Amino acid sequence: MPEIRDSKRPEAVVTVVNRKGLHARASAKFVKLAESYNATITVTRDGQTVGGTSIMGLMMLAAGPGSTLYINASGAEAPEALEALVNLVETGFGEELAGED
Repeated sequence: MPEIRDSKRPEAVVTVVNRKGLHARASAKFVKLAESYNATITVTRDGQTVGGTSIMGLMMLAAGPGSTLYINASGAEAPEALEALVNLVETGFGEELAGED
């Protein structure tokens, strides 16, 4: 279970577990889910922060399997958005998980 820090801007720390990492299809799923909430989402990897509604931005993070992501949310539905996005990443975006054959 990732750590979700409860503050004015909730943050969660998650690990990418799907085999292909945060590629185009996974990024599109993340963006679609992020856009369904009344919240502003950012994602950080290795000091680089991008908007959670930018497919290209997410892909630029080059987050492969095992990468650590920091997901931040603010706005009226921030806690709900964060929980849903954490679940999406933790379940491998509905794709094959790293280490599966």
